[in-house]
Amino acid sequence: MPELNWLSIEDAHAQLFSRQISSVELTQACLEQIDAVEDRVQSFLTLTPENALAQAEAADRMLAAGEGGPLTGVPVQIKDVMCTEGVPTTCASRMLENFVPVYNATAVEKLMAQGAVMLGKGNMDEFAMGSSCENSAFHPTRNPWDLERVPGGSSGGAAASVAAGEAIYALGSDTGGSVRQPASLCGVVGLKPTYGLVSRYGLIAFASSFDQIGPVGRSAMDCALTLNAIAGHDPRDATSLKREPVDYAASLGQDIKGMRLGVPEEYFVDGMNPGTRQAIDAAVDVLEGLGASVRPVSLPTTRYALACYYIIAPSECSANLARYDGVKYGYSYQDTDDMWEAMEKTREYGFGPEVTRRVMLGTYALSSGYYDAYYLKAQQARTLIRQDFDRVFQEVDALVTPTSPVTAFKIGEKIGDPVQMYLIDVCTLPVNIAGLPGLSVPCGFSEGMPVGMQFIGPHFFEETLLRMAHAYEAATEWSAARPEI
Repeated sequence: MPELNWLSIEDAHAQLFSRQISSVELTQACLEQIDAVEDRVQSFLTLTPENALAQAEAADRMLAAGEGGPLTGVPVQIKDVMCTEGVPTTCASRMLENFVPVYNATAVEKLMAQGAVMLGKGNMDEFAMGSSCENSAFHPTRNPWDLERVPGGSSGGAAASVAAGEAIYALGSDTGGSVRQPASLCGVVGLKPTYGLVSRYGLIAFASSFDQIGPVGRSAMDCALTLNAIAGHDPRDATSLKREPVDYAASLGQDIKGMRLGVPEEYFVDGMNPGTRQAIDAAVDVLEGLGASVRPVSLPTTRYALACYYIIAPSECSANLARYDGVKYGYSYQDTDDMWEAMEKTREYGFGPEVTRRVMLGTYALSSGYYDAYYLKAQQARTLIRQDFDRVFQEVDALVTPTSPVTAFKIGEKIGDPVQMYLIDVCTLPVNIAGLPGLSVPCGFSEGMPVGMQFIGPHFFEETLLRMAHAYEAATEWSAARPEI
């Protein structure tokens, strides 16, 4: 039997519900792993061990009474972009270094209602802006497979904590690939749900038309069970969609014979790591062996996705972050009597360089004389990208692509070249632009580092994406691999 901290949600639930183990024992196992490796991995910004053990004791009482669900008593890390009552929520920024919310985000609230155990808050790129977890104002997170390499971003702490055995699962957020890309680089499973399926209430905004909360776990089943808990309409979020509840775990285990899969040529970009291409090709062969039919498809507007995203997302960022002016909450520069200087210095000292860069890009794109040339054209390109997906999904059921064109790179290798850093998300951005679901599952290694395969489906196709990932996991051993830290 594996150590308790390496259990999946499914296995942990089975042992908790049968009372073979207690939530306190499971939580202590995770806390011991955190004590052993956190000084090297640094996936957390805030640890809450006392609260976690108190929640574990409460979960044990629920389980003893025959109550609770699959997440009851199972330890989780929460990305530090989601509000947590009484626990600091910093967005890895000096601007919110001392911010302690008085309420929980809806997704967190739903986990707590099931009796989940929160170990603490996960590190991230500041305000979710980044692809490497190096943009945190406090410290970078390191990849458990190679501590000299990045874990991906912006949900780097979430993916690293699961990969390192510090948490059973994690909640992240995905604006342009921020759940899927770090899941790929760390060798775990990450799901970005359809836009509007999971409430964004209490998720501190970066780009409101892209942001979506999603789970990181050790398996497709982990993500399915978490999505069961956090999905659903929320009247407090105007973009939350009303849908009949779905049991995303119910169809896992069914075969994928007859499934029509498309492989878009545009996702195999110049500069792709050869080992990544080989791993994806081998994974596609496995899917064909499982009975799926695979054919090449084309999404020609994909080449506009990067430019489209980096106009619209910074534009929304510049509007959302305008509220951080030092007046109402957060960091406030006080060493002046001049209001305008105070606001300027608050933003200068409160925001890091990547956030400042994106605010400036967005402000420029929205400014008088440039709105039509940049923002309006980007929105038109967004429509074309959505239409491309609509067309191709009339021909195939889902798409198979690399999650990232490269494996985890060295810390510091790309931080000085924003364009190279932005290109890392070229395979994930189109999914957010179109509001589609996407899932990354481990599919191999290249030079000792994990490679992720991405499934993309039409809106509300999560159940089938999870079913395909589960079938692939059952036919391979990649998701069972563990790093030696």
